[in-house]
Amino acid sequence: MSQMKVLVVGGGGREHALAWKIGQSPRVETVYVAPGNAGTAIDAVNVPIGATDIPALIDFAKSESIDLTVVGPEAPLVAGIVDQMNDAGLRVFGPSAAAAELEGSKVFCKNLLHSADIPTADYRTFRDAGDATRYIKDRYSEPGDSVSVVVKADGLAAGKGVIVCSTRDEALEAIDRIAGRREFGEAGKELIIEERLTGQEASVLAITDGETIVTLPAAQDHKPAHDGDTGPNTGGMGAYCPTPIVDEALMAKVESDVLVPIVHAMKRARRPFKGVLYAGLMLTPAGPKVLEFNVRFGDPECQPLLMRLQSDLVDVIEAAVDGRLGEIEDLKWDPRPSICVVMASEGYPGDYEKGRPISGLEQAAELEDVKVFHAGTDVADGQVVNTGGRVLGVTAVGDSISKAKLQAYTAVKHIRWQGAWCRKDISDKALRHSDA
Repeated sequence: MSQMKVLVVGGGGREHALAWKIGQSPRVETVYVAPGNAGTAIDAVNVPIGATDIPALIDFAKSESIDLTVVGPEAPLVAGIVDQMNDAGLRVFGPSAAAAELEGSKVFCKNLLHSADIPTADYRTFRDAGDATRYIKDRYSEPGDSVSVVVKADGLAAGKGVIVCSTRDEALEAIDRIAGRREFGEAGKELIIEERLTGQEASVLAITDGETIVTLPAAQDHKPAHDGDTGPNTGGMGAYCPTPIVDEALMAKVESDVLVPIVHAMKRARRPFKGVLYAGLMLTPAGPKVLEFNVRFGDPECQPLLMRLQSDLVDVIEAAVDGRLGEIEDLKWDPRPSICVVMASEGYPGDYEKGRPISGLEQAAELEDVKVFHAGTDVADGQVVNTGGRVLGVTAVGDSISKAKLQAYTAVKHIRWQGAWCRKDISDKALRHSDA
């Protein structure tokens, strides 16, 4: 069997996990990561090409005879990297630009959910701040009125364009930030105001070739910055897998009511979907409702998922690319749960200082059943330093959720840099369940 060369596009924790897992395949000779980080430099070969520099990525894939490209982040997918690589005769895993609009435009996603009768929150869409402001003021006449809405930028905003509002003033401020001041750039050219759902959130990811759907174990992300789900939304401060709040019956309902209908709806819309379909769900008293769809592996959900995956990821990805996912046998998983704790830079999700040296990575790596995935790191003068808001995803498996949590936080204690912080309660929601 010829040895493959695989290119992973991106430089975050998700891409480190993908490169690490792909590199375990006996079919793979070399894994390249563009642009990568300090962690992928150890587990793969970094290439100094930005994730959205599609022409340069195509040139590299051709010159190095890359057999398969796996795209990690959403931005190059929305920009059409899959279409352009296919046009260049290259094999690539991910959705087309037309299909990636499921994440690239929240307005498109909500309208499709509505037309396909997939459960989601009630919503209204707006093209300018004035109309949205009048809508809120008409519904809530007094400045001190309580509200229960979420204001969302239409486009990509690195996980930060979703603002949960509890008062009229907060809603008006969110509208101004998104559509008035354009804090998130062109992502705010349209916005959504939707009802605020209550319940626990869960992430259900699936790999599909447009016909067959292979559902992965459910995970739970922790979006708010601080313990107890308080503070501003982030790109994700940690995750664990599997989550006991999604049992077999609920997973079957998600498959039948959410995943199958969305794949059919995309096909009807002439946007057939191939790649990773990520359903962000709110488990409400009325059943699961879709908060959003992403079109790639979640970050940080990818890290605990791939820590548990025992099947060859390359086999699954290639089957999806080739439209033969139905031939893949059931995936094998480590029965033990896994937890990822994100260590972040001081100031995140706002401004933060870069270039601060990180110590203790070697000691953390020596712990059993622990893998430290790098997200926002680089090497400067021989020292690993922080370059991003979310810096590391400290991931561990254990015989129970509580033991996995203990192992992950034991590793966290070894790692230091000026201003480093993390949530202390990742997975605690699961510990309320007797089997956790």
